[in-house]
Amino acid sequence: MRRPTVTGAGMPPGLLDGVRRWLAESGADPTPARVAQALRDQGRVLGDAEVLVAAEQLRSELVGSGPLERLLADPSVTDVLVSAPDRVWVDRGGGLELTEVSFPDATAVRRLAQRLAAVAGRRLDDARPWVDARLPNGARLHAVLPPVAVGCTCLSLRVVRPRAFTLEELVAAGTVPPGGDRVLRALLDARLSFLVSGGTGSGNPNLLL
Repeated sequence: MRRPTVTGAGMPPGLLDGVRRWLAESGADPTPARVAQALRDQGRVLGDAEVLVAAEQLRSELVGSGPLERLLADPSVTDVLVSAPDRVWVDRGGGLELTEVSFPDATAVRRLAQRLAAVAGRRLDDARPWVDARLPNGARLHAVLPPVAVGCTCLSLRVVRPRAFTLEELVAAGTVPPGGDRVLRALLDARLSFLVSGGTGSGNPNLLL
């Protein structure tokens, strides 16, 4: 029997589909041992490294962020956006960049968006085709399903910065105008109430943090 080809990109889709069905029917978690058992039940025998690849890919799809996980793990990434299966973008603070990450099809994008919405305790389906929520890890989720979105589910994840900007960094980045830091410090020292207003992505939360 010919063994399926396994590359760094992941396991063959047909093989993973069989493992998914086996796990769903048995109610098992995608641990390496369970994945190996699922493969044996399908008449497939893979090496330890290949089983670990399958287990990690399934874990990422079922309880993680799927193909987006490695992008979200990059500390320089602030936003991840999906506008089509082969159009996955990131923002590292200098504007959107198209990545090499892709989904098998539009159904896979929709499935991930719906699972993330469920994790956030929200509903995302044909009757409620949009969601705006915060995930348990603090990331901000926006998703829109067709036909509100054209052609494919649109998905946006805004990553929480691991540390707050200092006031000096905000001034250097241009978020706070020259001299604005002195005004802010005076407001805080005087314990006065103030209003922060600005469009999405303008840095309102960063200023408050």
